[in-house]
Amino acid sequence: MFKRCQRLGAVVANGVHSTSGPNLQDPSQRIIFKMDPRRDRLTQRSYHEVTGDNICPSMVRGVDYVRDPRLNKGMAFTLEERQSLGIHGLIPPRFKSQEEQVKLCKENVERYQEDLNKYIYLVGLQDRNERLFYRLLSENVEQMMPLVYTPTVGLACQKFGLIYRRPRGLFITIHDKGHIYEMLRNWPEPDVRAIVVTDGERILGLGDLGSYGMGIPVGKLALYTALAGIKPHQCLPIQIDVGTNTQSLLDDPYYIGLKQKRVQGPEYDSFLEEFMQAVVRRYGQNTLIQFEDFGNHNAFRLLARYRDKYCTFNDDIQGTASVALAGLLASLRITKTKMAEQTFLFMGAGEASLGIATLLVNAMYKEGMARDEAASRIWLCDSRGLLVKGRNDIGGQKEIFAKEADQLTDFLEMVNLAKPTAIIGASAQFGAFNEKIIRRMAELNKRPVIFALSNPTSKAECTAESAYKFTDGRAIFASGSPFPDYIHNGKTFKPGQGNNAYIFPGVALGVIAAGVHHISDDVFLLAAKTLAHQVKESDLEVGRLYPPLQDIRKVSLVIAKAICEDAYHNGGASTYPEPADKGEFIKAQLYNYEYTKATPNVYAWPQV
Repeated sequence: MFKRCQRLGAVVANGVHSTSGPNLQDPSQRIIFKMDPRRDRLTQRSYHEVTGDNICPSMVRGVDYVRDPRLNKGMAFTLEERQSLGIHGLIPPRFKSQEEQVKLCKENVERYQEDLNKYIYLVGLQDRNERLFYRLLSENVEQMMPLVYTPTVGLACQKFGLIYRRPRGLFITIHDKGHIYEMLRNWPEPDVRAIVVTDGERILGLGDLGSYGMGIPVGKLALYTALAGIKPHQCLPIQIDVGTNTQSLLDDPYYIGLKQKRVQGPEYDSFLEEFMQAVVRRYGQNTLIQFEDFGNHNAFRLLARYRDKYCTFNDDIQGTASVALAGLLASLRITKTKMAEQTFLFMGAGEASLGIATLLVNAMYKEGMARDEAASRIWLCDSRGLLVKGRNDIGGQKEIFAKEADQLTDFLEMVNLAKPTAIIGASAQFGAFNEKIIRRMAELNKRPVIFALSNPTSKAECTAESAYKFTDGRAIFASGSPFPDYIHNGKTFKPGQGNNAYIFPGVALGVIAAGVHHISDDVFLLAAKTLAHQVKESDLEVGRLYPPLQDIRKVSLVIAKAICEDAYHNGGASTYPEPADKGEFIKAQLYNYEYTKATPNVYAWPQV
């Protein structure tokens, strides 16, 4: 940082440095001072040096209100504000309300034909006017969420080298080992409460995208704010770059990350250990660290290593499990059955499938069933076939679900063997639930449950149309990415989107508000039950297992309140004194999307 003044001339007297100070009458000894070019007054500084959401008026220049996205209101500045701040004339002579701006932005988004261009426009809006961006997103969730997150974010990550514009997070590489704390100090916000971090090894169903994966933490944290009201300055996206094993990226001239093969083993582990310690040292023990899109071989062991030491969770494992369980709980109201009566068959045995299966076991255990018996009702298959005892490649989380059965590789044969009430896809294989499989499910069940959870849409195991068409409209369907409404025999079905966004924003808000140190699976079980209770009969009548996306912010607040109340009840909260009304306490912490007055209040004194 520049000092306020820079001395450009040395004080010299007769060729010797003076020890008694300069002679101001002698031009050769005068001290010349030059102002820091970033400041025009000694008492003012750039807004980027002022952190948090409490802005000190004496520290901000008028032009910062136009240049900084956190202060900019565009043409919504009043005439008084424009004149008082010295920005009159820098903005067109039209005065607009924020509502008019939202309408215009929405029309601008709709002008674009390609979703990637819509994504780029929204990123640009976020860079120009932060409050307007979040209001647009929060008030138009159903239209905008698929653009800032799945499925469009997958394409954005693949094209990240072409569309990257400006920094929005930290890139920490393996070459920075030993200096991670110093890099965290480079981030200008000291009050970080939530971090989303990825190493880019398994981005959605797209594989190893390396540093192109930064779009995921950025998109996730945008939803933290838009859907749960967590303040933007409290959120930090981080990309861990240890290389990539995708050769096309190593050959890509526009690739923005390290052009080397991935570092693994002890060096990788010690790097992650330093990162976790640096986060706590910089931001405190209660800082929420959300792991996102790590490879299967790292995701489970990192979660097991850190879940009882840090405030952390893995959304691919626990968030996906929670939202899937919520959908399954809601489906019981349609089938008029109990969880203990269900049999589940998974296509895929990765992070998502194992996370869902594990939470299902916990849910049935809470209802009084033994864990072994609960696990016996859950069948999984991976790329090598059905998980059966005797396979020498099964271990860890998978072992409890291995069955005494023949080794099968055909999913239809697995359906015939297990006779499931529900099939759940998390395999990233588009169309894997084919017509024969879906029709067989319809033969086995009056109301077959079919979940195609893989993201993006191009990786879904089946479409909503296929599920309804091949079951004569009897399927209970949910997907990870959105599908359009489908009309069958005159009835309109509105397929539910089992998006993690129903879960992770509310969980994060509740954890941050209560000051929870460690996040157990019980938190996600509670979140799932709370979400399922928000589904109305009118939703179920049209085939929707989740509340409308437009209500997702209300859902997040309900989940956050439930988690907060549970944390205080079980002694897991560290925010004291305990608030009497948890709901009102949480609402008081929320980000305000509305514009605030840009000038200080003026008031009169009595005559003196």
